[in-house]
Amino acid sequence: MTAIAVTIAGSDSGGGAGIQADLKTFSALGVYGASVLTALTAQNTRGVAAIHEVPPAFVAAQMDAVFSDFDVGAVKIGMLSRPEVIATVAAGLDRHAARNVVLDPVMVASSGDRLLAADAIEVLLRLLFPLARIVTPNLPEAAALLGGAPARNETEMLEQGERLLAFGCRAVLIKGGHAHGAQSVDLLVESASVARFAADRIATQNTHGTGCTLSSAIAAGLAKGLDLAEAVRDAKAYVTAALQASERIKIGGGHGPVHHFHGWW
Repeated sequence: MTAIAVTIAGSDSGGGAGIQADLKTFSALGVYGASVLTALTAQNTRGVAAIHEVPPAFVAAQMDAVFSDFDVGAVKIGMLSRPEVIATVAAGLDRHAARNVVLDPVMVASSGDRLLAADAIEVLLRLLFPLARIVTPNLPEAAALLGGAPARNETEMLEQGERLLAFGCRAVLIKGGHAHGAQSVDLLVESASVARFAADRIATQNTHGTGCTLSSAIAAGLAKGLDLAEAVRDAKAYVTAALQASERIKIGGGHGPVHHFHGWW
């Protein structure tokens, strides 16, 4: 059986993040990718110029089309900018009994542009967290979800992960890419365990789409039948290699993308 994953997210016209990064990641990792667009963005490596929202009814129609025909092994959720779209996606996941939901709570683009309306945070926590196999916030996102300051060390990362678990998700991956130090450390927090994943920090400005790529790589692993810790481990290794190879491609004049196809080009 062919492993299939679907990404429910916004489009990045620059190709480095969002739906485009997710589909590249699925393909690079040997998984067939389907997609549900929640928004169109006019963006490049320098920033987001405009956002065009997809009507909730059309988001639902896309979900019904995909899930009614494909045996979806995992779902990656990215940019959901409005409460109405969040509610629509949650209803669709419930309607189709979606499994292995990877929720990346995208709030701000790498350029600093806001992608999630402030009034949508409560809806995200209430409706989507209970449906998620894993939620993958970075340090600023975890702080925004909890209404506090970003974690300054691994002890605070763990504490924030445990607080986010209380919203109903089965696991939280607190990503330490925004921290400082020689290593980038992520903590996988579950109700009865904590796993630490560390990799050498890569000195590059080509970080556009890193979060999208990691969450979609986790979804790809789950779609292929890996357990959660294996999927996270393999995803972090893939993203680290994509960051290391990012200087081999020259895309745009701002924060360029990671090299999704570093193993093939």
